[in-house]
Amino acid sequence: MLLVVYALNFVDRQIIGILAIPIKRELALTDTQLGALGGVAFALFYAALGIPVAWLADRKSRSWIVTISLTLWSLFTALCGTATGFWQLFLYRMGVGVGEAGGVAPSFALITDYFPKHQRARAFAVYSFGIPIGSATGILLGGWIANAVDWRTAFVVVGLAGVLFAPIFRMAVREPARGGQDDHTPAPQAGTSFGQIVRLLAGKRSFWLIAFASSFASMVNYGLLFWLPAFFGRSFGLDLVQISMFYGSLVLVGGLIGIWCGGWLGDRFGASNPAAYVLLPACAFVLVVPLYAIGLLSQSLLVAFILLLPPSALAYLWIGPVITSIQHLVPPEMRATASACFLFINNLIGIGFGSLLFGYLADVLGAQFGSQSLKYSILFGLSIYVLSAALFALASRHIRRDSHC
Repeated sequence: MLLVVYALNFVDRQIIGILAIPIKRELALTDTQLGALGGVAFALFYAALGIPVAWLADRKSRSWIVTISLTLWSLFTALCGTATGFWQLFLYRMGVGVGEAGGVAPSFALITDYFPKHQRARAFAVYSFGIPIGSATGILLGGWIANAVDWRTAFVVVGLAGVLFAPIFRMAVREPARGGQDDHTPAPQAGTSFGQIVRLLAGKRSFWLIAFASSFASMVNYGLLFWLPAFFGRSFGLDLVQISMFYGSLVLVGGLIGIWCGGWLGDRFGASNPAAYVLLPACAFVLVVPLYAIGLLSQSLLVAFILLLPPSALAYLWIGPVITSIQHLVPPEMRATASACFLFINNLIGIGFGSLLFGYLADVLGAQFGSQSLKYSILFGLSIYVLSAALFALASRHIRRDSHC
């Protein structure tokens, strides 16, 4: 059930990437404005509200909070289909961010209380299948509906789907005991203040290194998710349906393989050696840069798909191990709030600046490279993966000492 909600989360979050093509044409937007819609508009309230909502989730029913959040962000997604200009669409995208602020961190805490320590990386991997499934669904469904009807109908359809699923989720998901799956962990303490949680996290160097490493990786990942559909259209001359089929398949297959491998490897090596949770993504991101660059420079669509599949998988490998490592840094009664603090940094930087940076660079390079400017913008952005890998490697030196369980 949480997987379905997370998939709907990413359908609503990422569908604007495939719809950017007809939106740009109808509303006469620049690439920088499109990047703002994909990043800043969503990230502002998504990042800011995540922490207070998660603090509430550490005290109240997490399943109720997820239900309310799903309903709210789905309604705002449907409203995006009524927008007549940039600022109206910007405000509705902010509303989507407000709703989604209560979806992920409470879900992380629920999963930790459903599964024992040695299974958590795989459990988070299955939950995180929602990223490629939701992203691919948004790309495929959005492209098909926009081509058959229009981009406005695509927003309305996927938004209403979330509204209809919300009561089903609430009836199905029960609240597990907090900390019930932890071994040798003291009973959860009620009433932990936000200040106590922040002070605990402030003293854990690994938390900050992991948070910023993930943020820089997310900056590239979200930038690619938003801009690669437009890249394939401009560089290979594909229409909307062809783009949705090509890129949707790439995201789905690569994402599922990468996330599951990360979860399996995290459980295989991380349970006995917490450093493995962060060394795995460090190694993956070192490999991603040259593999992505080779694929993007290919002149053949088939060759590009084959070459882009491995880095598409490696780019998602970090998710299960990293989420697990954050959960293990704090006691059970702090997990939703700690996750929200992590997500605040990750999303403010990753979502907020990823698509905006790529769009801005594409506009700047447009005079020199014309229709190929987006390609060079993306190639430049790939270098940020190297910074992420370095920070993950540094985190491996501190994570054992900082782990709570």
